[in-house]
Amino acid sequence: MPTKKLKVEAIEQGTVIDHIPAGVGIKILQFFELSQTSERVTVGLNLKTQSGESKDLIKLENIELTREQSNQIALFAETATINVIRDYEVVDKFSVRLPESIYGILACPNGNCISHDEPVSSRFYVRSKDNLRLKCHYCEKEFRWQWFSDLSR
Repeated sequence: MPTKKLKVEAIEQGTVIDHIPAGVGIKILQFFELSQTSERVTVGLNLKTQSGESKDLIKLENIELTREQSNQIALFAETATINVIRDYEVVDKFSVRLPESIYGILACPNGNCISHDEPVSSRFYVRSKDNLRLKCHYCEKEFRWQWFSDLSR
């Protein structure tokens, strides 16, 4: 009996975020507001891998994420890989790495932090990678990553 395969259309230019743990793709879309673009975004959820496990996948047409932007995805998916596509070819492929600092995507949980009253971008330093903790650049308070990721649900 022949195996049926569903194919997702290749993109000419853009970024493919692959090897996202199953169920995490939606969080990445929401948290990084990737669906707020006028460009085509293709999302695959619970796709079967060759090993029989499940994964999520996100294709961003005409959007090329920088390594810095891509590495912020490691907050949710340390196993993710990034494929940069140009003229339908993969021109760069790399695994995400948890960055040393995070800029502009998180709000400090400390209501007294100056980042809430001044026109500055948020900035956090990654303090502990095992039990992920982030330290605010401005108020210097540390917070568990779980606090931030719970907000994105």
